[in-house]
Amino acid sequence: MSAPDRRDLEMMHLALSEARAAMAAGEVPVGAVVVKNGLVIATGRNSPIDAHDPTAHAEIVALRAAAKVLGNYRLDDCELYVTLEPCAMCSGAMLQARLKRVVFAATEPKTGAAGSVLNLFAEVRINHQTVVQGGVMAEASAALLQSFFAQRRSLLREEARLNHPLQDFALRTPDAAFNDLTDYPWQPHYISDLPALAGLRMHYLDEQGAQREQAGTAALTFLCLHDSPSWSYLYRKMIPIFLAAGHRVVAPDLVGFGKSDKPKKDSFHHVDFHRQTLLELVERLDLNNMVLVLQEPAGLLSLSLPMAAPQRYSGLLTLRTLADTSGEKCAAYNAPFVDNGHRAALRAFPRIGHFLPEHGADIAAEAIRFFSGP
Repeated sequence: MSAPDRRDLEMMHLALSEARAAMAAGEVPVGAVVVKNGLVIATGRNSPIDAHDPTAHAEIVALRAAAKVLGNYRLDDCELYVTLEPCAMCSGAMLQARLKRVVFAATEPKTGAAGSVLNLFAEVRINHQTVVQGGVMAEASAALLQSFFAQRRSLLREEARLNHPLQDFALRTPDAAFNDLTDYPWQPHYISDLPALAGLRMHYLDEQGAQREQAGTAALTFLCLHDSPSWSYLYRKMIPIFLAAGHRVVAPDLVGFGKSDKPKKDSFHHVDFHRQTLLELVERLDLNNMVLVLQEPAGLLSLSLPMAAPQRYSGLLTLRTLADTSGEKCAAYNAPFVDNGHRAALRAFPRIGHFLPEHGADIAAEAIRFFSGP
């Protein structure tokens, strides 16, 4: 592709100015200009939100304005410059307008109709051919779009935080505490609207392996539960193995651990609460064909879950290991607990972790019978 000439750069600069104006108005930053005989006769910027109009893309706005200037819907010998590859709607309108040439900046891999997803301009059966050139000031346009969507994601996160404020008796580990973790690349998931949580935020991993054809065997869901003082980081080595086999992995952090909120009173933590949050999470995610994975001596809290919904479980896997709390691993397991206020669950779990008074000593025997089968 030849380098853009000076005129193309000048016109794309004007289109980018329109895109910045759209961004300032809260619209996706796309701008367009229409040029005839070297003169700008119309401009346009994205405005579907403000105009309540799904057709109000920058190109359509510019085409409408140019048609009014010329007094004709046919824009013969006109060129259109736009900061983003046009969609099918805009590409069709450009062909209807009989544009001589279209120049765009960044490609649009999801909806682009000038070569990315499809190419309407290359369709020889259409009775008008418009020359298309892409990539003019593509980096500047892409940077503007990336900045816009980064800001929007930040606003959405802040809105979510305001809608689910941290309760005044709880603490939240700063995200920065987890920045240097190794072997833990997975996207965090958070939930706060389970009835048992009462607004507290619970973190969990939910990863799906690539589906594989397995003769007569359905994909499993491995529900990986940790004990104190560990958290979902405990399973960082096993998760890739499960995923590679085509299975799903769900690994929650109990409230008080990992990336979940941490009520700062020791007395908050009791078995009924933690058991109920796990039961509600299983129901919300509709987990089935589960293998319960637990770290000994996690014991009765984990083993009691299948008793509430036995149809959801198909196996048990226990790890005869403790969390490796030496060196780098020690830093990882300590990361959630930045001060004494965050450590209430660590103090409380030796008292509650292995005792379920409402189920009594029969839980272990029931679990053995259940997983052993008839």
